[in-house]
Amino acid sequence: MRSLRRPGAALVLAAAALLSAACGGIGATAADSGASAPVPELAPNQHVDITFESYNLSTAGTWTNTVNDLLARFQRKYPNITVHGQPPQGAGAAGSNTVSSVQSQLMVGKAPDVAQLTFGDLDYAVTKLRPKALEDLVGAAAVKNALGGTHPIHERARGLAAMNGKTYGLPYVFSTPVLFYNADLFRKAGLDPDKPPSTWAEVQQAALAIKKATGAGGAYVDCFTKVSGDWCLQSVIRSAGGRVLSPDRKTLTFADGPAADAVTMAQDMVKSGATPDLTQAQATEAMGRGQLGMFVESSALQGTLQGQSAGKWELRAAPEPSFGSRPAVPTNSGSGLFVFSSDPAKQRAAWDLVTFLTSDEAYTQISSKIGYLPLRTGLVNDPAGLKPWADQHPLIKPNLAQLNRLEPWVSLPGDNYVQMRDLMMQAVENAVYRGADVRATLTAAQQRAQELMPK
Repeated sequence: MRSLRRPGAALVLAAAALLSAACGGIGATAADSGASAPVPELAPNQHVDITFESYNLSTAGTWTNTVNDLLARFQRKYPNITVHGQPPQGAGAAGSNTVSSVQSQLMVGKAPDVAQLTFGDLDYAVTKLRPKALEDLVGAAAVKNALGGTHPIHERARGLAAMNGKTYGLPYVFSTPVLFYNADLFRKAGLDPDKPPSTWAEVQQAALAIKKATGAGGAYVDCFTKVSGDWCLQSVIRSAGGRVLSPDRKTLTFADGPAADAVTMAQDMVKSGATPDLTQAQATEAMGRGQLGMFVESSALQGTLQGQSAGKWELRAAPEPSFGSRPAVPTNSGSGLFVFSSDPAKQRAAWDLVTFLTSDEAYTQISSKIGYLPLRTGLVNDPAGLKPWADQHPLIKPNLAQLNRLEPWVSLPGDNYVQMRDLMMQAVENAVYRGADVRATLTAAQQRAQELMPK
């Protein structure tokens, strides 16, 4: 099944062996990751070729078309810089597996100059892949200016690609979990589409009503399978008052009380029949056909669902459900842009590309065409920016509202983070969809995963 990364939904790291290879790291160390002075501007007649690796280029349609359009816009603005866009490389780099791809290219000295890496891989990427610290390339003032501007990047997003006091990437695209729903199925089930469920208990109740009245699937929550990745699971667990990792990053906690309660909720949804037993791909297809009442997903699927539903059924969106009166805690999916160039001219060209792809112009295209959050949120109130589009597309509103409560997608530490994440997600999937005992299954997985934590 093709992974949906918005990322959106899933990170499929098929080449796990590469992730623990070369334990001493590849390339420059964090301390010597940049020049002693900011890299100089390019001369007007100085031509530079750089490579941009983006997992969005591995998915045909809206995502690839939008990225290619942005690269064409950049080329017109910077005619002396040629950008070669590419999806993740190698047999094990299907979908969004950019970390494995970048690592394998680093090993042979052919890393992309700019790479789109997910926030869930941040710890490993900074420690082992060693992207350049942006302050070392262009200076702290330039980094601050890049995050600011007429419409500054939202304060909750600015530090998502920073570690140990350095900024290693600029936040690029992400979203939060959104409850998409079929207003037509709501009406057929006697539900008010103007009052969508706001809690998980209400989601279950509405889902059962839809199933009974229409025969369609009730609600699918794309947070509880191995292929979905852990970004959305983290949000559900945080919303229940739990965590997957202790604040000191030393102890896994995804089997602890509140976390287990969150997984139990999902298991109850399946057992009751409110949630159909589907794969991620099957649920996406069912929603597109109008055969699923509700779909908790990344908003990066918004453009796809709008295209599928147009003229057939009414698509709406609501905020992520909560556990009773406790406010939901959205986490972000998505990625930042990281520079791997060692040549000063390529580094300057890479910086120009990174700042363009996170500019007002770029976010106007990214948000309106794909559905990712405009991290420069002021654009939605700018008549020259996204306001005309946002006024006609209210689906963006729940995602924007949740940004103020955002907590980061936590990257697991150490060389074995992929195996640890897989153990967690497989245990969750076994509990939710296979009926395994929640606490026993999560506890066993947590104990095994804890053995893989850095000592």
